[in-house]
Amino acid sequence: MKNLQNIRILFVAALAMMYTTTSSAQTTDSTNYDQKFKLGFGVSGGIPTDGDDYDWALGGDVRLQYDLSKKTSITLTTGFTNLFVGDDVPDLGFIPAKAGFKAFVWEDQFYVMGEVGAGFAVTNGYNETSILWAPSIGYATKHLDISLRYEDYDKFDTNQIALRFAYGFEL
Repeated sequence: MKNLQNIRILFVAALAMMYTTTSSAQTTDSTNYDQKFKLGFGVSGGIPTDGDDYDWALGGDVRLQYDLSKKTSITLTTGFTNLFVGDDVPDLGFIPAKAGFKAFVWEDQFYVMGEVGAGFAVTNGYNETSILWAPSIGYATKHLDISLRYEDYDKFDTNQIALRFAYGFEL
């Protein structure tokens, strides 16, 4: 009788070990994601949407992205944007510094992103610093990133809708 009880205990222990090993291996494989940094270089052209002060915008940027998961990332973006003005008025050039959150919403290629930061005016006697925020939608592959964003400035008397083309790679 004692042998039968020991065999039952061993059998239950073996089943429990098999279940634990199998289930932990499955959860480890399905949730393991290699977090990584990416770097992207972009160029964007924009059309001001508010006021008559500026005619168009052109900018270049550098974006550092850290993937939190396969579908979410945090970003840091800086660069230079120039808001062009018509006759006899100096253009406004500024350096944006933005932090953002990107979430892939469809097929790991289409995303929505929100950024917030500051724009530091650096040209033609402008010395304002503007708070800026920029929601965007985009499409990204392994190296290509195309996005459309609305960018709002509180001190520059305009806003813009911009189209961005970028090339990126893993670090």
